[in-house]
Amino acid sequence: MSGSPQTLGGPSRCGRVLGPSLDKIIKNVAWRKHSHLVSACKSALDKLDSISDSSSDPAASSSTPLFAFSLPDAEFVLQPLILALDSASPKVVEPALDCAFRLFSLGLIRCEIDRTSPDNPSLIMRLIDSVCKCAGLGDEVIELGVLKVLLSAVRSPSVVIRGDCLVHIVRSCYNIYLGGLNGTNQICAKSVLSQMMIIVFTRVEEDSMLVSFRAVPVAELLEFTDRNLNEGSSIQFVQNFINEVVEANEVASTPTPSLESHNGEHPNLKADEKCDLADGEFKEGPDSSGYSRIREDGFMLFKNLCKLSMKFSSQENPDDHILLRGKTLSLELLKVIMDNAGPVWRTNERQALALVFVKVWGKQYWHSHNRRLRFLNATKQYLCLSLLKNSALSVMTIFQLLCSIFKNLLLKFRSGLKAEVGIFFPMLVLRVLENVLQPSFLQKMTVLNLLEKISQDPQIVIDIFVNYDCDVDAPNIFERTVNGLLKTAMGPPPGSTTTLSPAHDHTFRLESVKCLVRIIKSMGVWMDQQLRIGGICLPNTSDNEISTENLGGDEVSLSDFELHSEAISEFSDSATLEQRRAYKLELQKGVTLFNRRPSKGIDFLISSKKIGHTPEAVASFLKNTSGLNETIIGDYLGEREDFPLKVMHAYVDSFNFEGMGFGDSIRYFLRGFRLPGEAQKIDRIMEKFAERYCKCNPSSFTSADTAYVLAYSVIMLNTDAHNSMVKDKMTKADFIRNNRGIDDGKDLPEEYLGTLYEQIVKNEIKMKADTSVPQSKQSNSVNKLLGLDGILNLVWKQTEEKPLGACGVLIRHIQEQFKAKSGKSESVFCAVADTAILRFMVEACWGPMLAAFSVTLDQSDDRAATSQCLQGFRHAVHVTAVMGMQTQRDAFVTSMAKFTYLHCAADMKQKNVDAVKAIISVAIEDGNFLQEAWEHILTCLSRFEHLQLLGEGAPSDASFLTASNAEADEKSLKSIGITFLKKKGTLQNPAVIAVVRGGSYDSTTLGANTLGLVTPEQIGSFISNLNLLDQIGNFELNHIFAHSQRLDSEAIVAFVKALCRVSMSELQSPTDPRVFSLTKIVEVAHYNMNRIRLVWSRIWSVLSDFFVSVGLSENLSVAIFVMDSLRQLAMKFLEREELANYNFQNEFLRPFVIVMQKSSSAEIRELIVRCISQMVLSRVSNVKSGWKSVFMVFTAAAADERKNIVLLAFETMEKIVREFFPYITETETVTFTDCVRCLITFTSSRFNSDVSLNAIAFLRFCAVKLAAGGLVCKSKENESSFPEANNDASGGQDLLDKEDNVSFWIPLLTALSDSVGMMVSGLSRLTSDPRSAIRKSALEVLFNILKDHGHLFSRPFWIRVCNTVIFPIFKCLGDKRESQLDVDQSSPASSSPGAEGSTWDSETSTVAAQCLVDLFVRFYDVLRSQLPRLVSIMAGFLRSPSQGSASTGVASLMRLAGDLGGRLSEDEWTGIFTSLKEASASTLPRLSKLVRTMDRIEISGHAHSYNDSEMLSGNGLANDDSDDDNLQTAAYIVSRMKSHIAAQLLIVQVITDLYKMHQKSLSSGSIMILLETFSSIASHSHQLNSETTLQQKVRQACSILEISDPPIVHFENESYQNYLGFLHELLVNNPSLSEEMNIEAQLVSVCEEVLQIYLDCARLQSLEPVNKPVIHWILPLGLAKKEELAARTPLVLSALHAVSGLESDSFRRYVAGLFPLLVDLVRCEHSSGEVQCVLSNIFQSCIGPIVMKF
Repeated sequence: MSGSPQTLGGPSRCGRVLGPSLDKIIKNVAWRKHSHLVSACKSALDKLDSISDSSSDPAASSSTPLFAFSLPDAEFVLQPLILALDSASPKVVEPALDCAFRLFSLGLIRCEIDRTSPDNPSLIMRLIDSVCKCAGLGDEVIELGVLKVLLSAVRSPSVVIRGDCLVHIVRSCYNIYLGGLNGTNQICAKSVLSQMMIIVFTRVEEDSMLVSFRAVPVAELLEFTDRNLNEGSSIQFVQNFINEVVEANEVASTPTPSLESHNGEHPNLKADEKCDLADGEFKEGPDSSGYSRIREDGFMLFKNLCKLSMKFSSQENPDDHILLRGKTLSLELLKVIMDNAGPVWRTNERQALALVFVKVWGKQYWHSHNRRLRFLNATKQYLCLSLLKNSALSVMTIFQLLCSIFKNLLLKFRSGLKAEVGIFFPMLVLRVLENVLQPSFLQKMTVLNLLEKISQDPQIVIDIFVNYDCDVDAPNIFERTVNGLLKTAMGPPPGSTTTLSPAHDHTFRLESVKCLVRIIKSMGVWMDQQLRIGGICLPNTSDNEISTENLGGDEVSLSDFELHSEAISEFSDSATLEQRRAYKLELQKGVTLFNRRPSKGIDFLISSKKIGHTPEAVASFLKNTSGLNETIIGDYLGEREDFPLKVMHAYVDSFNFEGMGFGDSIRYFLRGFRLPGEAQKIDRIMEKFAERYCKCNPSSFTSADTAYVLAYSVIMLNTDAHNSMVKDKMTKADFIRNNRGIDDGKDLPEEYLGTLYEQIVKNEIKMKADTSVPQSKQSNSVNKLLGLDGILNLVWKQTEEKPLGACGVLIRHIQEQFKAKSGKSESVFCAVADTAILRFMVEACWGPMLAAFSVTLDQSDDRAATSQCLQGFRHAVHVTAVMGMQTQRDAFVTSMAKFTYLHCAADMKQKNVDAVKAIISVAIEDGNFLQEAWEHILTCLSRFEHLQLLGEGAPSDASFLTASNAEADEKSLKSIGITFLKKKGTLQNPAVIAVVRGGSYDSTTLGANTLGLVTPEQIGSFISNLNLLDQIGNFELNHIFAHSQRLDSEAIVAFVKALCRVSMSELQSPTDPRVFSLTKIVEVAHYNMNRIRLVWSRIWSVLSDFFVSVGLSENLSVAIFVMDSLRQLAMKFLEREELANYNFQNEFLRPFVIVMQKSSSAEIRELIVRCISQMVLSRVSNVKSGWKSVFMVFTAAAADERKNIVLLAFETMEKIVREFFPYITETETVTFTDCVRCLITFTSSRFNSDVSLNAIAFLRFCAVKLAAGGLVCKSKENESSFPEANNDASGGQDLLDKEDNVSFWIPLLTALSDSVGMMVSGLSRLTSDPRSAIRKSALEVLFNILKDHGHLFSRPFWIRVCNTVIFPIFKCLGDKRESQLDVDQSSPASSSPGAEGSTWDSETSTVAAQCLVDLFVRFYDVLRSQLPRLVSIMAGFLRSPSQGSASTGVASLMRLAGDLGGRLSEDEWTGIFTSLKEASASTLPRLSKLVRTMDRIEISGHAHSYNDSEMLSGNGLANDDSDDDNLQTAAYIVSRMKSHIAAQLLIVQVITDLYKMHQKSLSSGSIMILLETFSSIASHSHQLNSETTLQQKVRQACSILEISDPPIVHFENESYQNYLGFLHELLVNNPSLSEEMNIEAQLVSVCEEVLQIYLDCARLQSLEPVNKPVIHWILPLGLAKKEELAARTPLVLSALHAVSGLESDSFRRYVAGLFPLLVDLVRCEHSSGEVQCVLSNIFQSCIGPIVMKF
């Protein structure tokens, strides 16, 4: 006793703990009163001195509860401790408690404690009992010691506290809490209980005693209750107390090897203590017994807590506050358990069964998971029931706890509690949320805080919508929540009566907006996780990844992972959910329609295929569908129409009343609808019911009439007995009497009727969950539809005095609801990973969210509220934009843009500046998905920049872009600034006035109606608002445009489109045009110029149209600014290298081309030329495909009306051709072609002949370069881009190389040929160019190029040149002649060919024909196949009405024939003469038309016409006009006759000369063609001379017009003269051919025709018949006839010589025909004596011998 403290208790560890405590007990105890205690302590101390840790028997110590002590020794040394605890003396109890605490905390007590045998408790159990009893001593210190011991016992990993012992410990702590002496002890008791729950259920989770856990945070335990118990530092004291116990046990947390060797089974457990399973099939081995017992204990504790939470006060003691505190504590402990619940709680049946099906290890595996099922089932059976019962209490603390527990259920157990959540969410949350007018502040704040925490979990938000709003049999929780939050955010409706104070209303509004923001934010987070947007890739099926910050405080939410693995496999695609959602919405629509108009509702449901069209299907719908109005159902079933009547029959037939009593049957029948009020309807329903009942129970009544009457009687009894309005109630006797004789005249048994009476009177017949309490319109519709109306009303009707726990019927009804829902396939919890589900969610919530955010932002100036709204807008834009929901996205963006108030800056506030910041953030964060919404954002940025400029005092863009600005206005604009604004009371500057007055958001011009002045107050407000805008710097503004290079390919195109639209709006402003967006377009284009070509091409397609549109603007300054901006872009773009065969440079420069071609402004056109010149000359080495646009611009400039533009363009063009020609040839063929065509356009310049001549010279330069191979070396790099020309095998590689240039020669030559062709055909300005030098130069260059470089061409290429270059020139000439002839003949009076035109045609024809012949002669060997076309062209010259062209044709043919000589073949000659023949014949129809025209006109003499004009009085003027027209026509016809005669004579001359020159080369076929041609022309000339009337009119017209007559006689003479000469030549020089072709006969025939013509001219007819009177006197010829005879004399002489030259035999054959003609010649008058001489010779030498011979 007297030893030092270090030696008390001996050497053992237990002794060192027990010794000092026993010594202290001895000192503090009253020896006389507790002598046995003193004795026991001393004996124990003596015993401890003899025991050491090393001396103990390991085998014996393994079964002892005290470390290193045998069981008897343990009993001996612990007995004094138990006695001390039972002593009831605080001084004695205190050291005993401290000793017990140290034993437990140091792990010296190691055992399993159980109260399975109360009569024989174990040692440690007795110790625990004694500790628990000490709590009743009423001492504060003792209470704390008891709590410390009990917590250390539970905390010790070496002590397994089982079953009732654990419950006993918890109960003891309960008692301390409920009966504690001060607040600190009560807080400590609650904290100890909470810590115990954490320890126990952490072990349950791990199924092990060796677990780590956290110390309970004491402050959080006072969140809902017991705040009043806090006495200053109580919380800190209790926290230290808990930490001390927890940390004290850390030393003993690691078990000794003896403990570890048993695989977790406690070494003190005896074999007989190991329990067997109830099924008797399996005894748990060492690996599972301890673990399963741990969970059994946890299950039992959880169940007892749930039961404890469901205790209610009795009617005798309704104000039992102790019971209420105990209930509250139970709920708090349940909350702690739920807060720390892990995966073992969430294992559901489906997953357990799946594990069973794949098991391979036998029954143990099944049992283990069956054990786990108990926790989920316990949650359903006990915790949910507790929530249900306690939800009726009006205590705010309990409501808050219920909400907190429900939050945990939702976070962690929603996969297994789908039906329960569907009941509790409307009950706890929606009911309070939808109460807007008279809510409880604390209650609603609790709900709002709950929603805020729930909404922070993205997966929960998605799961709620998927499993409830997309489930037909579940409430629309998500939609109702959003709508409820909207109502709260909007506040009470105007004019309504409310109990809310303004402060409370403001708080509600703010919190509801927060919740909405959290919801839309969570939707966005979930979407980002699924789509992996951004750099963070969060798992989409785990809730434990959500940070504690998101869930509030240090609360850690573990995932409800069980729901994902099973659900995704079944409902992974959103299509199924979409169908369910659509089905549900349509079904709700049908139900709502049915409740208003039942027939239309049924028709709608049938047409939409929600129900079948048969009466049975409709009856099933009415019977089983929730939400239908029971009264409406009854009315519909009572209708007499055919279909409703069939439905009623089917409805009644669906019931099975077999074996049921009549009262139960009618009660069961009427539970689904309310009987209608109309007697006839009731009659029809009851009649069918009676028939069905008798059918199910055939022996019940004699007939159905009995059942029918009795049913009516029962209905009347039910109304009578349960209607408060009925005073005189029906008695049993009355009821029996009323039903006498109804059974086919007999009475039903009185006992039967009496029993039926009692049933009805005691238990009213009513519908399911029938209630007379009226329900609000808003909440009741959805609740009713989902079957929740009865539950909610029954629950919330209860009061605390009459708790729900007393209503067993309701509990059973709710449980039936749970079972019914869990039995349906739709009740399976499902999850989706497809983000398409968000579309349906957005459709449900975007409208309420938009309204809530917009109204709050508009009405509130609270920074917190507006900040939340703007966040909501940002998240909403993010979700809708990424999901591609254009309408919703644009709605949110537009609302944000309107709230910037940039359109009315004078009204701006801080919230509007924040809106600007928010919209900038949206642009940066979600730019890839904004699409068309970019326009609203960019409009805001434009307006913001405008305000910034005004604030800085910078002059507006209008001062530079408006041409009409006066100098004074410019000065005033430059002086604008903030300082200046402050000095002025009012400012009458239009720009400032417009901004201050503001306008609507949609107006393109701010302050369009700026009538009147602005006030100083408005100016002051505007100034202060400009200061607000300083919060946003230029960096943020410019960052959007710089950030554009990070946009994806689709987004950048949309961005550029929007920017162009905004810029267009700025520039088109009539009062204040601006260039902000235009400058940003240049920046954006520069930033994005390095994108891939496919994307950049799409961008430039938009920008190109924009630049063209603005470049053609009527505002010259704007157009100039745009063109200069385009120049800057082009310069930057040309810095980039373009590969061959690409066309993007051309596309890039195309706006210059279009504006150049369409702009009416000379300044713009000149600017474009200068821009293009600068770009080309500075970036010439980089220009590739851009050459095409360059030359197109210069082509347009060459045709410009301004001389300076033409000269400027040609100056650059000259430099390009002279110095940079090799760069042109690097590109494709089209570029070279465009260069040539550009030069051709310059040839038609009318401002400067030197330009035209130089352009033509450059064309020849191009040809020289081309011939020299200047293009070959470059083009070979792109050899594949040009097709190889077909060449002969003999051509070799040189020919191939030459053919490579085909694609370059053709454009050049075609261009040259086009210039000539257009010149001749009138299709080009070159045609009317008065400068002959230009015309000749172009033609000469073309043919010189061909002659100089034709040797480089192959035969196929020459043919191509002929077809595409040469012949089209002359074809155009021919077409022109033909068309001109047709026009002239159709209106000859209007045609008067001028001398200059004729000269031009002749000159052009001569040059062209000469060049063409020279070319053919030079390259005849190559072009021989084209000879027919050449001859045809020459013949065309002969057909020309111009005598000069015909002469050209003759000369050309003669030259061609002369140069080719004998190189022409017979066939070629034949072709030539055939063409000449056709040329001659082709002019005859046109002359015939002229002759007919001359016949139709009247030509009168001038004097006669004058006399007529005097005689016709008033008609003289008209006759003069007619005569003038006739004379003009006659003059035209005379001219055409002359041309025609000249052409025919030229043809005669050509064929005559050709024959003379090449008669030896001609075949008989060619001779025959020549004969036919001579004959045709001679006949035509004779026919023309025979038209006497025509000749008279022609001579008369020529006389009047004083012009020469057409040489008709000459034409005839020459035709016959050449014909005779040709025949005579043939006869003389080619006798054989003459004989073959009978030339002699033809010659005689022609001579006879000539003689007859001569005689006709001399007016001498052939010898008349005998019976005619003889003319004895012939009058002499007139002067005209004599002249004609003189003209015909040579022809007659030729004919007479030809006749006289015939041989005598030949003459003899033809003399019969010749002799009369010769005789007449003798008789007629002659103008020359030569005729008579020749006649004399003929008579002497030819006729004489013949006469003499006879």
